[in-house]
Amino acid sequence: MPAADLVLTGAKVRTLDPARPHATAVAVRDGLIAAVGDASDARDWTGPGTETVDLAGAALTPGLTDSHSHPVWGLDMATGLDLSGVTDVDGLRAALRGAERTGGWILGYGLDHNAFGGRPVDRALVEDAVPDVPVFLRLYDGHSALVNGVALRAAGIDGPRSFAQRSEIVCDATGRPTGHLVEHAAMALVTAVLPKPSHDERRTRLVALLSAMAATGLTGAHVMDLGDGDVPDLLTAVEATGDLPLRLRLAPWCMPGADAGALDELVALQRLRGRDWLVGGVKFFMDGTVEGGTAWLEHPDCHGRGTEAFWPDPAAYSAAVRTLHAAGVRTATHAIGDAAVRHVLDTVASLGESGRLAHRIEHIETVPAGQLARFAELGVIASMQPPHTAYTRADHTDEWSRRLGDERAGRAWRCRDLRDTGAYVALGSDWPIAHYDARQVLATARVPRGAAAAGRALTGLMALEGCTTHAAVAAGEQTVAGRIAPGLRADLTAFAVDPVDAPADEVADAPVRLTVSSGRVTHRAL
Repeated sequence: MPAADLVLTGAKVRTLDPARPHATAVAVRDGLIAAVGDASDARDWTGPGTETVDLAGAALTPGLTDSHSHPVWGLDMATGLDLSGVTDVDGLRAALRGAERTGGWILGYGLDHNAFGGRPVDRALVEDAVPDVPVFLRLYDGHSALVNGVALRAAGIDGPRSFAQRSEIVCDATGRPTGHLVEHAAMALVTAVLPKPSHDERRTRLVALLSAMAATGLTGAHVMDLGDGDVPDLLTAVEATGDLPLRLRLAPWCMPGADAGALDELVALQRLRGRDWLVGGVKFFMDGTVEGGTAWLEHPDCHGRGTEAFWPDPAAYSAAVRTLHAAGVRTATHAIGDAAVRHVLDTVASLGESGRLAHRIEHIETVPAGQLARFAELGVIASMQPPHTAYTRADHTDEWSRRLGDERAGRAWRCRDLRDTGAYVALGSDWPIAHYDARQVLATARVPRGAAAAGRALTGLMALEGCTTHAAVAAGEQTVAGRIAPGLRADLTAFAVDPVDAPADEVADAPVRLTVSSGRVTHRAL
């Protein structure tokens, strides 16, 4: 064979390729795996221009993919004060008093619903801590926010509004906005008046973020948004002066009310691509979140909420999916509650055999046993985020569990149950909802937390497959990625420990020796 661009030797290679499960050396040429073998083979792969890297016993696996992330939109979401460590209202008030201003605003993110101790989310709890500065705080789920009176006035909000999708400006019995904004359309009224970073600032932050992601072993991400529509221009600007540290696959949103013209535009967007990014698929929302009361449930939550879909007319969602499917467009649907999951499965079932492995459901936080087998039967990919389990508690005293009740909380994040039925389970972080560190995804999948702790653990191999082979299936790339085999894309991750056999706590902070995305070294720590 012609000389390789890159040869990796001295590795313990887990190929995930049944034809050759293990090896010690890999050759890369023109962004693809050129050969897989051992040290004696490697001598025949090199030439004057070959870079040879001795991995000194590191475990080499297919490159990790985050199957659900928001690295561009997340830059705006994760701006300002990190509130993920706040555990109660007193701590929140203290954090706000000392917060820096961003363009005259106090911005924050990652605020846990549990910090309110079961009380309604209300600006009265924090108003006097920052009475004269507009405040916009995203709750950790990304589907709701708390704002103060100054921010409400800045956005012209003085009472309830009607929306085309399930969104709400929460008001008290007198019609006074409480400052709790639920779902995207309500939050957008305030985000429209927030200070905006410059294009150059966003580009610099994006490259830094993607580089940090690569340092955790990530070679790619399935991006579940297209931002405000300017993301292709932003990515093009990055590639005009260098390479993206991660390969990105983006899915623009299809929201309620989308007509034939809007669907045609979504189909047309699928043509957009750069060297290491492309638009591939469309993202839907069938519901919101349990904590926000907007998850679509078969039976109401403890507050009598959760009986409505994000699409006021669920049949319109199904029709949109069928239109996109006919155009060859893959879809991913956010569905957390049991009714939402059922409706998406019913929709894919209506597509017949052609729908197999073309559509996926995101999150799937609670689902009854009767729906589990349908994922494998219909070929629907389950896309799940193990780190989300950290927002719950094993004793069901957290907001998520209390809203659902013990029975539904007892069927939380059924990753292992889905795997055992034969379903594909792709794993991700949903950054910035949870940290992007791919090692945390692998570790938490093996040792889930809170309400999911009992009997939901994946094996080390299953967890690795969730970020490699199953992630490739979720993107429709199973013939070109996800394994280490000749002819496949050269995405590779080298760990100091074996991510399959090492204890989960060691995997969680294991040094990543090398990350290779599409044949390019994007992280090196040798």
